[in-house]
Amino acid sequence: METKYIFVTGGVVSSLGKGIISASIGKLLQARGYKVTIQKFDPYINIDPGTLNPYEHGECYVTVDGMETDLDLGHYERFTGIHTTRNNSVTTGRIYKTVIDRERHGDYLGKTIQVVPHITDEIKRRMLREDEKNETLDFVITEVGGTIGDIESTPFMEAIRQLRWQLGRNAVCVHLTYVPYLKAADELKTKPTQHSVKELQSMGIQPDILVLRTERHLDDSLRMKVASFCNVDLECVVQSEDMPSIYEVPVSMQRQGLDAAIMRKIGIPVGETPAMKPWHEFLDKQRNATREIHIGLIGKYDLQDAYKSIRESLNLAGIYNDVKAKLHFVNSEDITRKNIAEKLAGLQGVVICPGFGSRGIEGKIIAAEYTRENDIPTFGICLGMQMMVIEFARNVLGYKDANSCEMDEHTPHNVIDMMEEQKSITQMGGTMRLGAYDCELLKGSRAYKAYGEETLISERHRHRYEFNNAYKEEYEQKGMKCVGINPAANLVEIVEIPEKRWYIGTQFHPEYSSSVLHPHPLFMSFIKECTKL
Repeated sequence: METKYIFVTGGVVSSLGKGIISASIGKLLQARGYKVTIQKFDPYINIDPGTLNPYEHGECYVTVDGMETDLDLGHYERFTGIHTTRNNSVTTGRIYKTVIDRERHGDYLGKTIQVVPHITDEIKRRMLREDEKNETLDFVITEVGGTIGDIESTPFMEAIRQLRWQLGRNAVCVHLTYVPYLKAADELKTKPTQHSVKELQSMGIQPDILVLRTERHLDDSLRMKVASFCNVDLECVVQSEDMPSIYEVPVSMQRQGLDAAIMRKIGIPVGETPAMKPWHEFLDKQRNATREIHIGLIGKYDLQDAYKSIRESLNLAGIYNDVKAKLHFVNSEDITRKNIAEKLAGLQGVVICPGFGSRGIEGKIIAAEYTRENDIPTFGICLGMQMMVIEFARNVLGYKDANSCEMDEHTPHNVIDMMEEQKSITQMGGTMRLGAYDCELLKGSRAYKAYGEETLISERHRHRYEFNNAYKEEYEQKGMKCVGINPAANLVEIVEIPEKRWYIGTQFHPEYSSSVLHPHPLFMSFIKECTKL
């Protein structure tokens, strides 16, 4: 079968959940046996989100091949289990850089370079995944960031318009809009949706399917009104109500026939509705998980999306352990020796979160000391692991001035140091150890048992600094074991204190490889320990 293309756009306001809808469509098509990939096109001019402030853009998600991307790729992977790559995340910045580099190289033979056709042609090339000729995909789902009418997204809309004509029935446009409820009038309003579709039509694109984001149930008469005003079949007007969990969305979309509508538009026989048994079993577990456990997230970004993948990984591991993980953010900037007991009171476990820079690190170090001394299950990720290492050096090895070279380049005890190959790099962005690397686990260690007694694993990284091997022997003698080592570079990837209930730090980011049907083994092991009274 020829590859089919689904374009997902949004109108009215941003943050409606295009990423969740795209991931849900991917999941439903996968359940029908199709091979799917999902990609995100972002209209901002940054090359990637790697240097963006998490307050502005949420977490930066890292693909297996080391691309720093938008957090929506995390949703794609968690829902579908596919591995995304650098080709699944494209920004305006990357598009323009490619075209300008070609122009400098002389590839355009002196022609005047313009948005149409040169920029739009490059967008189309990437939407069609022409660099991925070895792929055999049934469906490519392309989500475009931002909303209709944004100046920045105009070239993307023009590229979609051209592709709709070029691809004929092999392309479908799904448009997500918002239906607000006006409390004073006690009425749901369809006018914003009508305006959004009108704007899309003015760009030459007629949506095939409308997904209406709503906080209240929409009756058939309202859907009929939208269908007639927007030139869309009634069966192609689907509502996306607020759900108790984002993982309910694919089931809701399937119940309303979203996947069937897409297939009819493309001209594929609809066939039987897939049972999606493992997904339903997961949802049953989620609904039945009533016992709560309380986990503290020690970090400096007081924003849900800043630690999105960690939050989701903890939630998923909780569900599979038949508990509801209640997450409590604890700002590390506010932590002192005097208030740490109060800040962590009532928590069954603590995650020391990743990050960059010196802000809030002393609070993380105090937290690591408190949880180590009080034997509270503790999971340190990336910078969190480094803070556990520094705390141990200061309070167990006796090096009171121990630090990371990131925070103090003149520290006499640089237990965390710059990687050798990074020392000559001065430019920010894309200069870190990024993507998946192998890690060899020490047999018999807690990490080894968590992974199901595998000896060689592969996990994703995003960092510049490493455990300093010059101190390794001292750490091991005093009880902090280096139980995960990268075989190629001999770098320490996992530390743990075996005599504690659960005290593990990982230099990598395990949260990037946790999915709905395959929760990450370290999160599973951590939550399991937290559930023990």
